[in-house]
Amino acid sequence: MSFNEISPSEFFYRNRDLAGFTNPVRALYSSLKELVENSLDSCESAELLPEIFVNIQVDEDGPSEDPKFYRLTVQDNGYGVPSGSLADAFGRVFYGSKFRLKQSRGVFGMGATMTLLYAQATTGRPSFVASSTTGRRYHGLSMKIDIERNRPIILRRFEGRAYGWRGTLVSATVLGDYQKAEGKVTSYLEQTAMAAPYASITFRDPYGHQMKLERVIDRMPKPPRETLPHPSGVDIETLRKMIRLWKGDDLLKFMFKNFQRVGPKTAEHFLKYAGLDPSISPRALGDEELSRLASALRNYEGFLPPDASYLSTLGHELLEAGVRRLLSPEFCITVVRRPEAYEGHPFVIEAAVAYGGPKLKPGLTVFRFANRIPLLYDESSDVTWKILNSMDLRSYRVRPEDPVGVIVHVISTRIPYKTIGKEYIADRPEVEKGIRLALRDAFRALRNYLGRKERMVGVTRRANVYSKYMSIIAKLSTELAERDRVPRYDILIPKGMAQDVEETPRQ
Repeated sequence: MSFNEISPSEFFYRNRDLAGFTNPVRALYSSLKELVENSLDSCESAELLPEIFVNIQVDEDGPSEDPKFYRLTVQDNGYGVPSGSLADAFGRVFYGSKFRLKQSRGVFGMGATMTLLYAQATTGRPSFVASSTTGRRYHGLSMKIDIERNRPIILRRFEGRAYGWRGTLVSATVLGDYQKAEGKVTSYLEQTAMAAPYASITFRDPYGHQMKLERVIDRMPKPPRETLPHPSGVDIETLRKMIRLWKGDDLLKFMFKNFQRVGPKTAEHFLKYAGLDPSISPRALGDEELSRLASALRNYEGFLPPDASYLSTLGHELLEAGVRRLLSPEFCITVVRRPEAYEGHPFVIEAAVAYGGPKLKPGLTVFRFANRIPLLYDESSDVTWKILNSMDLRSYRVRPEDPVGVIVHVISTRIPYKTIGKEYIADRPEVEKGIRLALRDAFRALRNYLGRKERMVGVTRRANVYSKYMSIIAKLSTELAERDRVPRYDILIPKGMAQDVEETPRQ
């Protein structure tokens, strides 16, 4: 029996289903999704209103029928990638800027690389990446990936004038089936525009049709910030890594310099609770003491809850602007829950319920988001549907045929995804409770609106009945009073109500 080792690139090359590159339909969608999310993160980190351009073209040298080769290009106006990091950023799995405790759309730092890897595996074509950080010069690479060594292979370098453009451009030829993926692709871009109403997205499809999703608001949410881990969310291996990187001396200082919301006094009380000497060096802790420290960190109740100010939420104004742009509803209510935490990770639940309008179909339509990422696959496995299936919507005056849209947005430094494909959220008790309470608040507001609407229907119906006889009553009243002129009865009828009787001529 022999043993060997494979690189991360080779692992995901062999198991690309794990990352959502299951078949030509899903892979085309996943490729576009990963590149667009990278672009949006880049723009938002630089606090620049995003201008995203997406183009899918048929590669005429490939097969003539789907699945066939498509050239996918995504360009943004973000802060760009330094020329020295460009090859590694797109040519190495698990290399990037996402491996920090910070809210971001990506989790594993491999989405764009997986797109290039899939393109290479299915079409054999090199990919092209270009970036400019200054707006004066750009740097570009025609490249492939050395799968066995997880390294970029640079085939050709390009350099030239950027003419004021700053940002990143990625172009890859992938095997896809656009005819079947079209619905998912357009839905993804529309829902991305819902979650980022401050972004402008232009999409050109293989047939030459262009979809322009203009920004509807010029205000962006504050960008997320990097934070320290909360003590209740670390385990033994995380502690080992933190101690290995720590350059200080005593355990007391280690505690309040490496964990959020832990000051000197809190650290002193905690170490007394854990039975550890504050003056000892963390590197001197043995396995037994390290295990005791990790257990005490999880169980100590004196720590303040995680700080959610490092998260970037949409808020009521941006969320409603996004919902109204996509759905144009008759009624919309937004709910933003107070920050909570699960396993030491802060999270915020934002929700909205939309009713009526020309774009909502009869029945319940659910839109799920995580850190502004639309989640389109595996809907039935998501915690949101579990909650909705357990709610009696009839108690909120919602009938099965009513056009209702439900929007749920989970924001966190660590989204509890169930799979590496990032398409549905696990039913963590704290997250499930937050979503349930947010939806209850939103549906209560919808119930009040529908109640008022039903009452107005009754008032309008009665007023319409009265309006049919108003002219007759006015005429008879005039005769009984022996007056010459019929009184102005029309001012008693609210505008818009039916008046299906002839108006009595004035004498």
